[in-house]
Amino acid sequence: MKSDKPSASTTKPLANDVTALNPSNHANRSGRLAQGAVFAGVAGEIALHQLSIPKPAESEVLVRVSGCTICGSDLHSFHGRRTVPVPTILGHEIVGEIVDIGGTSARIDLEGRELQCGDRVTWAIMANCGACDLCRRDLPQKCLHGFKYGHEPFRPGRELSGGLAEYCLLVPGTSIVRLPEELPLAVACPASCATATIAAALEAAGDLTGRTVCLIGAGMLGLTACAMSRVKGAAKVVSVDPVSARRNLAIEFGATRTSDPDDLPAVAMEEVGTLGFDVVVELSGNPAAFQLVWPLIRTGGILVLVGSVFPGPSIPIALEQVVRRHLTIRGIHNYAPRHLLEAVKFLSLAHTQYPFARLVSEWIPLTSIADAFRHGSHPDAIRVGVYSTDASHHVSAS
Repeated sequence: MKSDKPSASTTKPLANDVTALNPSNHANRSGRLAQGAVFAGVAGEIALHQLSIPKPAESEVLVRVSGCTICGSDLHSFHGRRTVPVPTILGHEIVGEIVDIGGTSARIDLEGRELQCGDRVTWAIMANCGACDLCRRDLPQKCLHGFKYGHEPFRPGRELSGGLAEYCLLVPGTSIVRLPEELPLAVACPASCATATIAAALEAAGDLTGRTVCLIGAGMLGLTACAMSRVKGAAKVVSVDPVSARRNLAIEFGATRTSDPDDLPAVAMEEVGTLGFDVVVELSGNPAAFQLVWPLIRTGGILVLVGSVFPGPSIPIALEQVVRRHLTIRGIHNYAPRHLLEAVKFLSLAHTQYPFARLVSEWIPLTSIADAFRHGSHPDAIRVGVYSTDASHHVSAS
């Protein structure tokens, strides 16, 4: 049986020829090289390669990566539980410093501020065209011509498209936010994935003032949802997770009650009686969680599905119950630019109230990328961060 232990080799041949896709004489090459952790599609293997640093064209921005936290979806890709186009640079929870802006046109962030070299920024996981059918329907995260950071296969001049590298090239249509200097790196990195996704999920849940909320899963998404639900005025927040340590963390992040999944029916009866929860947000991706919470949603309640991001078994649903109970079921995958801006503003205010920085248990240099994936795969890890040697001062400052 093949071991899940990450390979530390930096000399293994790739399934696709990186050299052929990275010609040094390409028109937009700067002539300089940067390290990138290349995932070639072999489960449990990742390797450092020297890649050409691109010179940004019109409307492109080159960023030196300060840090990138390893998301659960990165782990799923790395371990072969989901497919991603390869070869690729994984990582999409990224903070970096602008080092070059292409062309002569000003680049503006989501708050209308002109961006400059030296600005510390984060950006949306999906760059969008703004003009296709889905963009016009307020689904820019599903843009028909989108470019998804940490998920793109190598293209000439655009190999550096993920956070597990020293540099990342931001393409036209990328929504960028300049970060407050006081926001620690460990807090800021997940903004462009977990925090913004929760902002989208809770928008779908509607006004939470005085509401009762049940959150299934207490990883990064669930803990963020605890804090944001409370900030949005939820009267009760019940966090459900089988791991006691995570349930304890949920209390620190604002949960008013926690529960093991097996105890949830009894806990729900104590907290909301026979009425049920106003809002349930499913963040674990476990199909059994849907069956667990289905009877616990009140008439007129809302179920928001977030965690089921890779294929699983089909779940039966009684359509008659949806009709008679006036239920709303919403699926949320990624987020729109406004949610990223909301995420940064939320973290700027909430990181002193809730211990977000502690959720990144350690920072590991890019040169030890195999160790980063091994540590990030440990069940106790919420997030592990990766930094390049040049960015080590950003990590110590966080």
